[in-house]
Amino acid sequence: MKPIPLTPETAAVARRLVWFEDPAEALSDPIRFMAYAMASATHEDMNVLRRHVSDQDFLEALDNAPPGIIDPRSWAYWNSRMGRYPAPPLPRRDLR
Repeated sequence: MKPIPLTPETAAVARRLVWFEDPAEALSDPIRFMAYAMASATHEDMNVLRRHVSDQDFLEALDNAPPGIIDPRSWAYWNSRMGRYPAPPLPRRDLR
């Protein structure tokens, strides 16, 4: 997935979604950041991000989302929006 640039708009979204990290740090891992966005972004937040994230990037973020960030409802919604129905299983931690 290509990087999401640090702009005033993306920094504001990052500050709101990943409030516990500096925006530059949050945006440095775009797949993890998009997982937080899929779980918590508003429509306006997603409009900002979609200027920088293609459908292919979005699919890559879904395919590689870290476990435990995206809730089941959001997982089903975003997979459906990307043409995947039914949605594949949620990412899971392997505790072996």
